[in-house]
Amino acid sequence: MKITLFSAQPYDRRFFEEVRRERFADADLHFIYQDARLDAQSAALAEGSDAVCVFVNDRLDADTLAVLAGLGVRAVGLRCAGFNNVDLDAARRLGLFVARVPAYSPEAVAEHALAMIMTLNRKTHRAFNRVREGNFALDGLLGVTLNGKTAGIVGTGRIGLCMARIFQGLGCEVIGYDPYPAQAFADYGEIVSRDTLLARSDIVSLHCPLTEQTHHLIDETSLGQMKPGAMLVNTSRGALIDTPAVIEALKSRRLGALAIDVYEQESELFFHDHSAEIIADDVFARLSSFPNVLITGHQGFFTAEALTEIATVTCANLMAFGAGDACPNAL
Repeated sequence: MKITLFSAQPYDRRFFEEVRRERFADADLHFIYQDARLDAQSAALAEGSDAVCVFVNDRLDADTLAVLAGLGVRAVGLRCAGFNNVDLDAARRLGLFVARVPAYSPEAVAEHALAMIMTLNRKTHRAFNRVREGNFALDGLLGVTLNGKTAGIVGTGRIGLCMARIFQGLGCEVIGYDPYPAQAFADYGEIVSRDTLLARSDIVSLHCPLTEQTHHLIDETSLGQMKPGAMLVNTSRGALIDTPAVIEALKSRRLGALAIDVYEQESELFFHDHSAEIIADDVFARLSSFPNVLITGHQGFFTAEALTEIATVTCANLMAFGAGDACPNAL
């Protein structure tokens, strides 16, 4: 099977080749790595391939899928859990197989969220730079003790449960909101309404998928419901947050701090080096200017264990398709 892997980074090549060699040595899998992000224009790069492998910022709308199908591509392997970037109705009409990686080291994302929370709270990033310059003053580095604070988790799936365990271990009061809450959450905290969670939480951490219902889940109204001075954390999908509304809440000091590993317009920025360029995104530039905002470039998933799992499950999904077997991760 010939597979064109779009949005390929050096680590994608490393882990997919390692997994192919060590776990699928007898399989006829051949990967072609393309730096380009998949869209209707770049889809031509998949000519001659049986399948494509894509990531979160690749665009698989009806036009792109039609081009792929016209080239003879028969399968789409998502090397991620989210699939909001795929027009599934169009894929079905075109007879395309689509499968995802539903869970890969949920601890990786939860641990990254914790790292961001601790960094932003105790300002260790600022302290690091100060000490390197010989400045040992503590002014401006004041944090709060997380023990005893209320942590609100929006979304009680696998990552949300990992986050709940972490907060419980820190001695926080844990509350959660989910239209379909996991029963296991009861081991860590209490399920409450969304309004109650926003009003009570010192930290609000988002761990839900992007759907029509969750698009701009955090908007002007919900920000107004949050506890004054609370921290907002998003390691899920950028469009869960209405960024201009968050900027206004930061400016008015209603929102105490923001930590994001995702951004609504990240497809033009993340996963590439723009350090020698002028970033034209004024919203991102304004967001970056706040001292109480911490941004990372969608690295929550970025551990060796998670990348190995992503490559393994993606290969298994495509092998199941090629063999005509049922695939538990098919969409």
